[in-house]
Amino acid sequence: MVRWKPRPPSRAEVKIGVLDSGLLALACLFTFWLVADLLSRIHSVSSADDLLGGMWAAIATIFVSRVSYHESIAAALTRISATTVSFVFCLIYLIFLPFHAWALALLIGVSALSVILVGRPGDAITAGITTTVILVVAALSPHDAWQQPILRLADTVVGVAIGIAAAWIASRVRRQVNGGRRG
Repeated sequence: MVRWKPRPPSRAEVKIGVLDSGLLALACLFTFWLVADLLSRIHSVSSADDLLGGMWAAIATIFVSRVSYHESIAAALTRISATTVSFVFCLIYLIFLPFHAWALALLIGVSALSVILVGRPGDAITAGITTTVILVVAALSPHDAWQQPILRLADTVVGVAIGIAAAWIASRVRRQVNGGRRG
């Protein structure tokens, strides 16, 4: 039996890890505050929905936080494309009908199939998760449930934008720590 024994991280790796983690934490705090507190002053369905929006935006920030800036851009594309697909199907459905479990299953399948058919099969999971969140929140807040896809798309855009900005800053910090080398 072969056992994998991890090597201790170097000082530079620890420094980068601490900086990356701190930057992610600050980016998520800023994202959450921006959506849950500041944007909720412009439009608020309920305080619970404001908190959910802050959480959803922070999740988008985390989702795009990757080791390299280019990986973060690719993750952002996945997040936005999957969210947009879910947005379209959920909005159309919720304009006409309330939440039903069968609709949840149907729209997850339709969202996943749509991104697969446009050549982005890796986005199917994210589209399914987004569809689930939108519809379940619509079930929790059935009054004007059609607003949920719009709000979750806005939350995602804010989170992705801040996540990309944080990834750009992290890439510059890593370069400084590595003495100007990419990494």
